[in-house]
Amino acid sequence: MDGKQLARQIFLRTLDALNVPTSISRCVSCAERVLRCGDVEYDLHHVSDLRVIAAGKAAYGMLDGLTSVLPAGLTIKGIVSAPGSPKTHHPGLRYFSGGHPTPNEQSLLAGEAALDLLRGCSVETLVIVLLSGGGSSLVELPLLRTLSLSDVQQLHRALVNCGASIAEINTIRKHISAVKGGRLAQAAAPASVIALAISDVPVGKESALASGPTLPDPTTRDDVARIFARYDLRNLLPQPLIAWIESAQMPETPKAGDPVFERAQFQLVLGMHELFHAAHRIAESQDCLAFCDNSTDDWPVEKAADFLLAQLEELRAANPRQPVALIADGELSSTVTGDGLGGRNSAFVLACVRKIARKRIVVLSAGTDGVDGNSPAAGAVADGNTLSRASAAGLDPNEFYRQSDSFSFFDVLGDAIATGPTGNNLRDMRLLIALI
Repeated sequence: MDGKQLARQIFLRTLDALNVPTSISRCVSCAERVLRCGDVEYDLHHVSDLRVIAAGKAAYGMLDGLTSVLPAGLTIKGIVSAPGSPKTHHPGLRYFSGGHPTPNEQSLLAGEAALDLLRGCSVETLVIVLLSGGGSSLVELPLLRTLSLSDVQQLHRALVNCGASIAEINTIRKHISAVKGGRLAQAAAPASVIALAISDVPVGKESALASGPTLPDPTTRDDVARIFARYDLRNLLPQPLIAWIESAQMPETPKAGDPVFERAQFQLVLGMHELFHAAHRIAESQDCLAFCDNSTDDWPVEKAADFLLAQLEELRAANPRQPVALIADGELSSTVTGDGLGGRNSAFVLACVRKIARKRIVVLSAGTDGVDGNSPAAGAVADGNTLSRASAAGLDPNEFYRQSDSFSFFDVLGDAIATGPTGNNLRDMRLLIALI
């Protein structure tokens, strides 16, 4: 197979290896009504009340995996918010079709329903929270209740498009939300809370996943002020929100040591290590010498492209007799400068097109959730012939890059990668291959 076909196959087989329901059932088990989640046990004989909140792009698969291990006849109450429609409706659950990357009316209804669900929790209540990427917009409710849906949407669009990192974006989201930054755990106290997570955030930054609804928030109102200044957000956000923040009415989020977290646990189900392990194994099964790198997380697209391509050349020079695959994960920052179609993945590949021209190098970047920005694709793939093919078709990669229209560039060439929503979300995967 050619290099682009090889890269596509490695990516798609990696997605297949990261099955969400199977991963949940590996992490969670139940025998004799004792529920085990990682190293934590819950005796369901002493649980009179089980409540479930599932939020994120992998919510349906996570819920299927959880219900497959729960004892028959166990009564569950809960809410689910995810894109699209579920294949299976579980009794006792309310379903919402939240919006992503921008919240919709269903997102706000899901936020209200989550807080309603947690009212009246006792020490005999067990709350299981299933979290995955996208949860920040799929379940939302502003602390400032006078904010309209259009105000909330304006806030989210401004944050996503300003060039801020996901950690910075979530710092602001946490502080203005009634369901983020530890506030779900706060609402559930004194219940036992276990959060099972499929992570699309950096290792050690788990409180950024879905904006950390059950974890202590390490960020502060001072951090919010610094981010506002850094990205000049004052004129981009709804004025009622700006006035509320500047009048010092915005409360601080709950921190480590707060009693609301005494009975709260967090268990990672899938994350960067599982993505790297699967991709590394599959690349080597295709006779590539594989290496993994996560040092470019949150870097600007151009800087990451230069760094990873330089690293690939070094690896090829050290291993000239075998194809070399460099696998990177994480999310890059890509400031929107035009009104085209695309996202950070296709923008990364587009930034590499001129750099790899006439070289035996393949570059693929795609979202494991199947979504890249506002485009219908997951990402794109390019090789050393892409620039000459584009020139023959009258396509200028620099112009498409300026217009933030990377999807259209690769769509014309037949090199966009369209998977549809995958029901998973383990961040983005970048694959650079040096062929022999």
